[in-house]
Amino acid sequence: MRRIQSMVSPSSAEFRRNEAHNRELVATFRSKQDAARHDRPARDLERLAKQNKMRPRERIEKLLDPGTPFLELSSLAANMAYGGDSPSASSIVGIGIVSGREVVIRADDPTVKGGAWYPLTAKKIVRALDIAMENRLPVVHLCDSAGGFLQLQSEVFPDKYMAGRIFRNQSILSKIGVKQLALVFGHCTAGGAYIPGLSDYSVIVRGTGAVFLGGPPLVRAATGEDVTVEELGGADMHTSVSGTCDYPAANEDEAIHIGREIVSQWDRAKKWDIQREAPEEPAYDPQDIYGILPDDIKKSFDMREIIARIVDGSRFHEYQPNYGTTLVCGYANIWGFKVGILANNGVLFNDSSLKGAHFIELCNQNNTPLVFLQNITGYMIGRDYERRGITKDGAKMIMAQSCSRVPKFTVMCNGSFGAGNYGMCGRAFDGRMLFTWPNHQIGVMGGDQAANTLAEVKMNQMKRNGDAVDQVEVERLWENTRKAYQEQLSAYYSTSELWDDGMIDPVDTRNALGIAISASLNAPLGEPGYGVFRF
Repeated sequence: MRRIQSMVSPSSAEFRRNEAHNRELVATFRSKQDAARHDRPARDLERLAKQNKMRPRERIEKLLDPGTPFLELSSLAANMAYGGDSPSASSIVGIGIVSGREVVIRADDPTVKGGAWYPLTAKKIVRALDIAMENRLPVVHLCDSAGGFLQLQSEVFPDKYMAGRIFRNQSILSKIGVKQLALVFGHCTAGGAYIPGLSDYSVIVRGTGAVFLGGPPLVRAATGEDVTVEELGGADMHTSVSGTCDYPAANEDEAIHIGREIVSQWDRAKKWDIQREAPEEPAYDPQDIYGILPDDIKKSFDMREIIARIVDGSRFHEYQPNYGTTLVCGYANIWGFKVGILANNGVLFNDSSLKGAHFIELCNQNNTPLVFLQNITGYMIGRDYERRGITKDGAKMIMAQSCSRVPKFTVMCNGSFGAGNYGMCGRAFDGRMLFTWPNHQIGVMGGDQAANTLAEVKMNQMKRNGDAVDQVEVERLWENTRKAYQEQLSAYYSTSELWDDGMIDPVDTRNALGIAISASLNAPLGEPGYGVFRF
């Protein structure tokens, strides 16, 4: 494949201005991420130390094979929720290597309200188990939770995608033969007791680990029975009397050692064959991405320059380079894996929509995973485009993408607006992973467009009612709408609500995609087939 010829000038004033802007965005992201990972009240850390417990990240570090990467997901979940009281949604999730096997690791964080599950905690755990199902990845649960956060129980407990979905997903994982291991470091209370109960293997730490549907206070209140933690759900009882847990451990180190031994006995899933070559670093420095991304969401840039700093050797075989030019399509390798890339270079017109649909079909025919690089304002609107069938052509692209049998991965590189989000494999379309960059914005439309639309509607309403146009009221509506939109458009709001699988530094995109693609190969390809294309 040919190497992309970069036209970027690192010495230009525009490059230096963009670079300064984006490095500041990344520094802010890194600071927020570091705080979410490590900043905890001293009293909570002291409590763990008195109990001879490790912090959850220490547990993960000891569980992982030395020197192997850990792709943490949704590190800034809940960063704009609950007044900041649930950093990382009170849990840690990621993909790592344990005893030579790729696994999903899910860890409660007892330094946050005793590991209690907030609504977004449940959502994050459900998503982790979805990832395990979609990619046929074994799961290691590091359990240490007080159960559901009772003050918000109506948002944690009853609905389809709340806490009950966790246990449903665990059951489905077992049904399809995906293994699960629970390491019980602390309490597994109420619904949380089903985590080890539904796992194939479980290890429980003597003295601190406990599993029960109701703790001693609840048992006393409900039945009048006075019972200790150890009698009710401790390690010795569950490994010698109830059989709820399999292995007792004297301490956390031993529990992790036993856990690694258990995982080492598991058979290795046979990955499906993908075209692969020896990995090669990009020919251009990924750090250049900071200078390529504009300092204004409304400014355009050539997505080929981003591709050149992500793919192996910066080589790219572009498909139909002279047709539908607002959508760049082509083949490349990422960490040696062959992928088909669709990247926005402007609004999607009829020709670019048809090009995208056709290219997706080709990748499915060739068993080539798809990578979508989003910077999209939507499909083109207007009378002429509707007469040409833009809705029909956009639907073809959405149909081809929705019914794709190969794994799909999405990176939100800049803007993601309107139905363009859908055609380019937004969150609703079951991509295996979706990552965002700190500059990313997402919404039905931009803040200014939304404010202008509502202001015009308001003025027309006043005119219809025979009222004089109140310019002050219109301007107030415009400003309030724009302000609300700007907050909800931000990448931090998006990642807080788990509309993605995590915000990442743009220069880490290649590594994140490499790990995600490798993990996806554990699951068999889907069945080929499409719905009805409207011609």
